[in-house]
Amino acid sequence: MPRSVSLGVVGDRDPENQEHLATESAFRELERGDGLSIEVDWLPTERLAEDGALLGEYRALVIAPGSPYHSAAGALGAIRWARENRVPILGTCGGFQHMIVEYARNVLGIYDAEHEEEHPEGPNLFVTRLSCSLVGRQETVEILPGTRARAIFEAARSEERFFCNFGLNPARRREIEQGGFRVSGIDRNGEVRIMEIERHPFFLGTLFVPQVSSSFERPHPLVAGLLRAAVA
Repeated sequence: MPRSVSLGVVGDRDPENQEHLATESAFRELERGDGLSIEVDWLPTERLAEDGALLGEYRALVIAPGSPYHSAAGALGAIRWARENRVPILGTCGGFQHMIVEYARNVLGIYDAEHEEEHPEGPNLFVTRLSCSLVGRQETVEILPGTRARAIFEAARSEERFFCNFGLNPARRREIEQGGFRVSGIDRNGEVRIMEIERHPFFLGTLFVPQVSSSFERPHPLVAGLLRAAVA
């Protein structure tokens, strides 16, 4: 088992963004006390758009919150690389939204699939504005039985914090699920909050940001789960 794990955080770091700081601390805190060294490197999206080969240095990826990214192409390329190379990956908030766009384009073959925040005029919007903003809100998420998410949480529900205004377009839910990107968590109204690919070591996206509620004493199940997948 490796005693050093390199984790790449795809995004454009803002030192005043609490979700960015929480992303760093959530993973670094897990190395205390067990002799495991965790290297957390930020991978700016513009840099990845120029040189995607950088991704090969990392055992797992996090697609950070904070969209729109400086380069959507850089973020989408990183997601595709992790999906195709079976590298563990967790996308949160904007990261999850871009997982949806990448899947629609490169798996479903809908090459003009878009995110409304970036291309509101797009003819094939897979990510659209939520009916009610979730910025700064905490909600109960129901984790569906028989899913990887349920196995990771070992619970039927979880209280989670949100920072987003966009999510999966409800009109495209059936289409993307039939294509293999499965819904594994919903809110009390049945709206999508977690999605996953089953036949992948760890490919999960969450509309909430688990990093902000993770600590050394109580690591969030998804933070710990990604690390376990990276070590494995």
